[in-house]
Amino acid sequence: MVDPAPGSLRERKKTATRVALRRAAVDLVAGRGLSAVTVEDIASAAGVSIRTFFNYFPTKEDAISGFDPADLADLADRLRSRPADEAPQVALHSTLLEALSGIETDHRDLVARLELVRSDPHLLARHVSAWAETERRMVAALVERRGGGAGPDRYSTLVVATTLAAARVGLMSWCANGGEGSLADELAYHFDVLAAGLAEPSDAPTGT
Repeated sequence: MVDPAPGSLRERKKTATRVALRRAAVDLVAGRGLSAVTVEDIASAAGVSIRTFFNYFPTKEDAISGFDPADLADLADRLRSRPADEAPQVALHSTLLEALSGIETDHRDLVARLELVRSDPHLLARHVSAWAETERRMVAALVERRGGGAGPDRYSTLVVATTLAAARVGLMSWCANGGEGSLADELAYHFDVLAAGLAEPSDAPTGT
C-alpha cells in the first residue's frame, strides 16, 4: 500500500505487473464475487501466466487484501532511520504518515480494494492477517531502534499494536467516506486521539 519509490526499470516493471494483477483481481471479484473468480481468471485478465501470478501473490485473496513484502520492508527501514531522539510512538506515527502520504495522489485502487475487504469475510480475515505480519515486522524494527535484543519487548509491542490499530481504523474510516479528504489528516486525527490517552475529542458525537 505504500507509494513505491522510483527504481530500476526491472523494479518498475515488477511494480506495474503487481498493480495490473491487483486491478484485475479487484475488477473480477467486484463483478462476480470472490468464490466465482480463480487465479487463472486473474492472470488471464492481467495478461500474464499463472506462474507469474504466484511470483507475486500466494492466493487470490492476497492479490486484493494482502500487503506487498517490499512495502513492509520499506516501513521497517523508515522506522529504523527516524531520528534517535524521537519517542517510539512519535517515530512510528511519523513513519506511517510519511509512507502513506503518496496514496492520496491516486487512491482509487486502494479504496476499491478496501471496499471489497469490508464486504467479504474471507478477504477481511486475510487483511487482518496482513496487519498481524506488519505488526511483527514493525515491533522487530522498533526493538532494534531502541537498542534491544531479539527477545520480547512488551513496551514496543504495545506501541506498535495500538498505533497500527489506530491506523487501521483511520484507513477504514477514510475508505468508508469514499477516499474523500486527506488520508494523512484522517490518520493524524486517530494518532492524536491515541496520544491523548483516548480522551474523547470535543468534536466527537455524543449519545442521547
